[in-house]
Amino acid sequence: MRNSGRFSVRAAVWLLLPAAVPGVRAQWTAPTPEELSMTSIPEVPGAPAVYLYKEEISIDGQHMQSFYVRLKVLTEGGKEYANVELPFASGAAGRTLDSIAGRTIHADGTILPFTGKPYEKVVEKMQGYSIKVKIFSLPSVEVGSIIEYRYKLHLDDSYFSEPDWIVQTDLFTRKAHYMWQPTDRILTSADGKQTSESAAWWPNLPNGVEVKQRELAQTLNSARDGGHAEVSLDVHDIPPIPKEEFMPPMQSLSYKVLFYYTSYKSPKEYWTAEGKTWSKNINKFVGPGSGVTAAVTAMAAEGDTQDQKLRKLYAAVMALENTDFTRERSTSEERGEGLKEIKTTDDVLSRKRGSSDQLTELFVAMARAAGMKAYVMGVADRNVRFFVDAYLNMHQLNSEVAIVNVDGKETFFDPGQRYCSYGHLSWKHALTGGLRQVDGGTVLSNTPGLSYKENHVSRIADLRLDDQGIASGIVTMTYTGDSALSWRHDALRGDATSLNNSLRTRMEHTLPGGMEVKVESIENLTDSEKPLKVIYSVKGAIGSSTGKRLLVPADLFETNSKPRFPEPKRELPVDMHYPSQTQDAVRLIYPDSLAVESAPTPAQTQMTGAAAFDVTTKTAPNSITIYRNVTVGKTMFGAANYSDLRDFYSKLEAKDQETLVLTRASAGATKTGGN
Repeated sequence: MRNSGRFSVRAAVWLLLPAAVPGVRAQWTAPTPEELSMTSIPEVPGAPAVYLYKEEISIDGQHMQSFYVRLKVLTEGGKEYANVELPFASGAAGRTLDSIAGRTIHADGTILPFTGKPYEKVVEKMQGYSIKVKIFSLPSVEVGSIIEYRYKLHLDDSYFSEPDWIVQTDLFTRKAHYMWQPTDRILTSADGKQTSESAAWWPNLPNGVEVKQRELAQTLNSARDGGHAEVSLDVHDIPPIPKEEFMPPMQSLSYKVLFYYTSYKSPKEYWTAEGKTWSKNINKFVGPGSGVTAAVTAMAAEGDTQDQKLRKLYAAVMALENTDFTRERSTSEERGEGLKEIKTTDDVLSRKRGSSDQLTELFVAMARAAGMKAYVMGVADRNVRFFVDAYLNMHQLNSEVAIVNVDGKETFFDPGQRYCSYGHLSWKHALTGGLRQVDGGTVLSNTPGLSYKENHVSRIADLRLDDQGIASGIVTMTYTGDSALSWRHDALRGDATSLNNSLRTRMEHTLPGGMEVKVESIENLTDSEKPLKVIYSVKGAIGSSTGKRLLVPADLFETNSKPRFPEPKRELPVDMHYPSQTQDAVRLIYPDSLAVESAPTPAQTQMTGAAAFDVTTKTAPNSITIYRNVTVGKTMFGAANYSDLRDFYSKLEAKDQETLVLTRASAGATKTGGN
């Protein structure tokens, strides 16, 4: 997502240099007898550890943040928290992380100070900055130990950085204290254009918990430190982030306070002004330039409709390398190839590669060059976060999609998602909010949702069964939409062997245990406009004998499935990611020595406006076919609808566990004819 240069801010005018102020540092805390003897916490039975206390202090006048952690280890798994990793961004803001200290307190009160030296490594390099991490391990940590550590994060004297208070984590927190003294200086962004006059925040906190504000005394030191206001937060008994299946993005739902400097008085004012700058930068990059225009002219044939032209352009973009799925080239590599910095979509086209956003913008440039109205939309990746317009931060928009007016109708495209089919959005870019270009400016908007018809899985088993319950034959899996996209992206992250192994393993876990599975063919893996098809050969026992009867699972594809929603209650909404339809057909051909005694009865159930399933059977001489169709047409279910959703899946799962009963003909069973 192209931004407006708000990664960090620097002081516009320095009236007085900051005076040297003693650093803030939390003192070590003497453990209480109760803390030393603690073996568990009743709020979270079996928890590996618990935060006894956390503290974060940010003082802009010192360009410093200090952190302090006290943690009690409760289980063997909790000992992992003694291995501490502290990430930080290093770049123009001159961030440094230092003053690391720590100690271990055993249950008998013995204190062991950390005397080692933290190890620093670079984990990711980006243009203009890198992500580093400092790593250290606290000594001799046992179950029952209390570990403490503290450190500071410094910025260059020309920079300020607002804090993020992440209140809810993976552990229960007994107490935590947060404090920030923001500067009241007029700030500018790194590009020197945007001003910032005040601090604001977006809170997501438990009921009854609020950020507090107070004015500080007007002293010489407070003036030199650049601020005379303070905000703080004290919390206690914060539960860990819930861990449930089908969770929505917890980055948006967990407890936190996100701060930002701003000169805007309202969200509308912010998004209008920031959108104007963002759109201007987008249009400058998109063009289209002469290179893109020439390429489009060469691709389009006389008489092509707009849709035909656009399909050709989309295919051309999809044929380029997406570096988000391969790798970015370093500056030295680019120079070695005689390439300069990418400044326009012409540069992307000439390289024949680009990032997801660059390819999206190239597609928009091509559509414009073909004479169509085309726009870029910045969106929040729904796999990571929800868009919140009250939180005034452009970095929420971490992905881009394209919007093209085709024959008078706006259509959304996702060319930045490798192998995403024409006119389809990846689920994480569907039904999400963001900022889009329109004629004459930008507006906040939402992307459309998906239809279950776009995301389809077909599972067909054609098997021959012997009288001992051994089946052999062919299984055919067909995927469209996001189900196909997932496998295609897996293929990009590995090679043919790893993909084959992943497909085989998935099928082995799906079918009855012990079946031999071999991947025979993979069709249309790199053709996003066709369904992905995988054909397997399988062989193995699918039935169990009880006397003269052979019991076979009704739907072999659901043999090993576990209940989807086993818990009677749920705290969080259910996020199914995308609507879908799954259609199964299991055909068993059996010998004359067997006959059908009983088969699953036809059934159908609906959850009004949300989901439906039906199960039917079809018999013929020496064969039976069991059909199962499941359609989920809704994506999000609130906690209030959880019981209805759970009831629907309970009925489906009960039906899935029904059994086909075959009996040997000699036992007097009558052959079932066709219907």
